Amino acid sequence: MKSNFNRRHFVKTGAIAAAGLTFAPPYLNARKNSMANNPVRLGGPVPGNFTDPTEWVKSVKSLRYSAAYSPVQPGAPDEMIRSFRTEAKKNNILIAEVGAWSNTLDPNELKRKEAIQKNIDALQLAEEIGASCCVNISGARGEIWDGPYPGNYAKDTFDLIVETVRHIIDRVKPVSAFYTLEPMPYMLPDSPDTYLELIKAVDRKQFAAHLDPVNMISSPQKYYNNAAFLKECFAKLGPFIKSIHAKDITILPKLTVHLEERRPGLGSVDYAVFLQETSKLKDIPFMLEHLDKQEDYKLAADYVLDVGEKVGIVFAD
Repeated sequence: MKSNFNRRHFVKTGAIAAAGLTFAPPYLNARKNSMANNPVRLGGPVPGNFTDPTEWVKSVKSLRYSAAYSPVQPGAPDEMIRSFRTEAKKNNILIAEVGAWSNTLDPNELKRKEAIQKNIDALQLAEEIGASCCVNISGARGEIWDGPYPGNYAKDTFDLIVETVRHIIDRVKPVSAFYTLEPMPYMLPDSPDTYLELIKAVDRKQFAAHLDPVNMISSPQKYYNNAAFLKECFAKLGPFIKSIHAKDITILPKLTVHLEERRPGLGSVDYAVFLQETSKLKDIPFMLEHLDKQEDYKLAADYVLDVGEKVGIVFAD
């Protein structure tokens, strides 16, 4: 897999700004012409190991979700995958994503190949089960799969990400599911602009965006101006967003800068703006994650639903 993409060419020619102008019009026109918000599809983890899709549906609905993470993993029997897809569609549940959490940039070549195969299998499952997307991070240039390394920003890393994403998509050739990368604070993509740059470089129809704004709030400036940052994320990435992670973040009075993830409602993310922007997109799952207990997920859902009600957001049943 040899990439013919030259990142420096795009930086030099100002492709980031151009990408925003190239990709934004369908989304901006939809925003301009739409008078009503779309129902937001709240979702999150559903505890339990399910083989019966009807029991899974009951559990999803009991949590007031209309979106859920994939209930099965790669390697599940074809009949089981089809049954979950059928029941999800019948009951208006959107299967949001199949996680492929692994380091496709691992410096150990054997581990890198294993990670790439895991992503291929996950994207294939996403296609078969009717999920919106398969999601991973781009990877790290070190032994910790999601760790901060200077190599994450090396010149050849961008090209390797492009090459790897193309390879995964070209192996599966998905028609309905998308391959996406979750943004991270210390690896690419780490901003809406670097995400647009990757989308332009990968140049595959089935490569899209996974939005996790908290992972990109990496400075006090973004933290205190997160409403404006949220609007920037949706304005630039709107046409490409296939799934959203809903978290919160707080800043601590410690030097140098300490930003920590929190349950929705226990930080400073402007959830009114977050939900309003999400509602301008159709059928995009708004997924809770990273909480320790099911009670925490209930409290998070309560908060999201309460904020939504106050600002006129409709949630899908």
